Amino acid sequence: MPKIIEWVGVGEYDIVWRYPVEEINWGDNLIVHEYEAAIFFRDGKAYDVFRAGRHVLTTANLPLLTSILSGIAGFDKTPFKATIIFVSLKQFQGRFGSQGQTKELAPLKFYGSFWFRVEEPSLFVNEVVGGQGAYTTDKLQEFLRGYFNERLIDSLSQYSLLDVYGKLDETSFLAKNLLYDAFRRIGLELIDVKFEGIDTTPDWRDRIFFLKTGVSAEEVLRMQTVQKAAESLSKSEGAAIGAGIAIIPPIFQAPAPQPQVTCPKCGRQNPQGSRFCSNCGAPLIETSGIRCSKCGFINIPGAKFCSNCGNPLESLIKCPNCNQDIPPSSKFCPNCGIKIG
Repeated sequence: MPKIIEWVGVGEYDIVWRYPVEEINWGDNLIVHEYEAAIFFRDGKAYDVFRAGRHVLTTANLPLLTSILSGIAGFDKTPFKATIIFVSLKQFQGRFGSQGQTKELAPLKFYGSFWFRVEEPSLFVNEVVGGQGAYTTDKLQEFLRGYFNERLIDSLSQYSLLDVYGKLDETSFLAKNLLYDAFRRIGLELIDVKFEGIDTTPDWRDRIFFLKTGVSAEEVLRMQTVQKAAESLSKSEGAAIGAGIAIIPPIFQAPAPQPQVTCPKCGRQNPQGSRFCSNCGAPLIETSGIRCSKCGFINIPGAKFCSNCGNPLESLIKCPNCNQDIPPSSKFCPNCGIKIG
């Protein structure tokens, strides 16, 4: 007598259920309720998919599985083995939460919820249910949580702390766009993402103020190194005040910006004094003016002091051999090496 194959007693949060009997007879009745799909799974692969309705199992409505079983003698008369997996097509909520880091290596703790539904039942069973052995809702939610966290950690590492800290709505929208395709690859539609909390360590919270003012992460770290060095000096026994004054300024002072010249062909910035572009090899045309003998910076004509380092400027003369601008006190041309009379 044909048996009834049906998912009975479906709970509100149930996503997947495996029919416990693998021996299927031709003529059995498969009942699939609304917002469900039944997938025949055998030898690690999903085959025929049934949507809502009452189905009498025959070789006609199981074409994919029949093509596999046709090599077995008498398959159309005897029971055959297959796993029937029921999948709910409703919308479900999942939870995520983990720790990662931003591109400045700032620690980042986050948690929230995401909403999804099964879009491609066959692909979902192949990649997740059968492929990962997640035949229960609990195991499935555990897998999806790890799947979401792993990809989110990788994605957030490409953004700065200012991009995500305290911006729950913006980061939620960003995460949905970043992970949408990853969910489609396993047969799911990612409907929405909602961050409920994003935090970092106290040290990095203090650095956010400086980052907002445009100070680089490296500069912030250097400033905090100075602060910690000063604190250590003040706590050490017998430490003189003068020691702190001597040590802190070299650490605290940012390196002076190096003068640059722009390539007229490709726009690449090159060190001042370069004759050819390091990117495209084009000859470099320096701005006319007075070159500082100390730092090499080219100042506007008539300047008496260097606008880069403050060094007194000398009016330049032309080398009689290569026409290079050189200081009048030069004994040899720094460009061609000729002796200046």
